[in-house]
Amino acid sequence: MSSLPSWLRRPRETLPDPEGLPWYVAPLPTRLEDLGLRFVWPVVLANVLGTLFGFWYYVPQFSVEPLALWAFVPDSPMATLFVGASLALWATGRGREWVHALGFYGCLVLGLWTPYTLLVFRDGFSYLPWYMYAFLFCSHLAMAVEAFVIQRYADFTVRAVAVAFAWYTANLVLDYFVPLVGTPHHTFVPAESVGAVTGTFLGQSLLSGPVVHDPGAHALAAAGAVVLTLLATFLALATRVAKLR
Repeated sequence: MSSLPSWLRRPRETLPDPEGLPWYVAPLPTRLEDLGLRFVWPVVLANVLGTLFGFWYYVPQFSVEPLALWAFVPDSPMATLFVGASLALWATGRGREWVHALGFYGCLVLGLWTPYTLLVFRDGFSYLPWYMYAFLFCSHLAMAVEAFVIQRYADFTVRAVAVAFAWYTANLVLDYFVPLVGTPHHTFVPAESVGAVTGTFLGQSLLSGPVVHDPGAHALAAAGAVVLTLLATFLALATRVAKLR
């Protein structure tokens, strides 16, 4: 691979040095962190493609959600958009701490929440082909892995963490507790009723609504999201403290 151009594989000496952070904020082997950072542009491209796929995947839900709240509907595609932007900003030498924090929160929360819901509601997801179920499960776990690469180049300033916390707290409130318009806006889970199919767009169904939330399923989905948002907050601030030491 020595013949690869430098834009495709960054030289190792251009990478930020590991800071010896505690294992719980930097759990990945340094070699794996280096791999992600050296091949930063292919990783950015993978996140862009994941974002586009995610927006396509959410077409049925977009069809029954109010336009004003669309930014809070496609949680996983927004997370891959944030982390792709974070990596691209680092690679071009333009640090934006609040973008790095959003990328960390998004990839950790959604990277773990989606496998959690796939397991909790696994019988309800039986309509998915096995390869789509496996793809969703593994690709989201890969997002959680990505989250722990960000500590190599981000400072996790309190202001940046506050921005990410505010965004994902607002997302939690709209998704599960106070929807403002219509019904709660979290990603569909199989126990919910979403109305009849009224047409198609790009091969995806358009739905009539309304969305009817099963209380038990709603509570399980909410519990996972709340716990993971608190975990992301703890780890982001713990990373900040560890870096200051």
